[in-house]
Amino acid sequence: MAATILQFLASAGVIIVAGTYLSRFADEIAERTGFGRLLIGSVLLAGATSLPELSVDVSAVRKGMVDLAIGDLMGSSLFNLLILAILDLSVHSKGRMLSREAARHALSGNVGAALTAIVAVGLLTPHVLGSGEILGVSYGLWLVAAGYLMGVRMIYFDQVASRAEATADATPSKSKLPTGSWRTSVLGFALSAAAIVVTGPFLAEAAGAIADASGLGKTFVGTTLVAFSTSLPELVASFAALRMGALDLAIGNVFGSNAFNMMLLIPLDLIHRGPLLGAVSGAHAITCLAAIVSTLIVVLGQLYHAERRRRVIEPDATLVIATVLGALWLIYWNGGT
Repeated sequence: MAATILQFLASAGVIIVAGTYLSRFADEIAERTGFGRLLIGSVLLAGATSLPELSVDVSAVRKGMVDLAIGDLMGSSLFNLLILAILDLSVHSKGRMLSREAARHALSGNVGAALTAIVAVGLLTPHVLGSGEILGVSYGLWLVAAGYLMGVRMIYFDQVASRAEATADATPSKSKLPTGSWRTSVLGFALSAAAIVVTGPFLAEAAGAIADASGLGKTFVGTTLVAFSTSLPELVASFAALRMGALDLAIGNVFGSNAFNMMLLIPLDLIHRGPLLGAVSGAHAITCLAAIVSTLIVVLGQLYHAERRRRVIEPDATLVIATVLGALWLIYWNGGT
């Protein structure tokens, strides 16, 4: 057990360092390409921080632990929203994560919620969306793929329009370009992402071994400890982005990761024999619904501006935290098998 704990701590340390550099290089890429932090955070950074889930869950599916894999993906989305709520309460955020300043992220948040809703319907109707396959992929997951591509397209054109408006309204100013070369930014991002991808499975393996000693079910373990472990890159990257003042990068990473998590179900379905959504516990729908509700609370907090926000107790962040904890309690008492 001592070796397992040491493996967990060492892996977490590597991810913390790599995640910090990942945010820095993602910010540089956003500045150099002109795509903006929101798009880079929602797609590029989110994809990089979500890759540990893929490697961990592919291994779990191959070993026949399908509920553990799905619990990890759904639980990771839930923990990402918990991360967002906790960061909103931090001194670096100053309550801006769930405020009107972050309202531009409502679109990416709704995309993630919509994709999660499709997965939830597939889990609740295993004989409909989760029964048949096309080219080895469940019907419901084809809808997820189409929705994700449409969502990325919408976010891209929304950013183009926002940038055009900002350029038209702004007064000429000297743009602050990042130091170093374009090649350094891309190479640094790739190496940081590779470090996270390689280390992530070791972290999750140690977390799973520790959780196995508790005797809890695979659904609950996947939704809690393994999901928290694979969400560590999002936590580190978002916190690092927040410290740099890159609010769009931090929020885009969380919402983008949740959307990307739903896309990761597709390669898992290709590996699994038979429709994936029809082979897992319906308890995962609880996690999906909690993630949807938490996302809607976050989006409402970003759009609602009628009352004065409080410094320590933020009602929206508190509601998200309560929703996440309530969902974990329901999964545990539902059996967590």
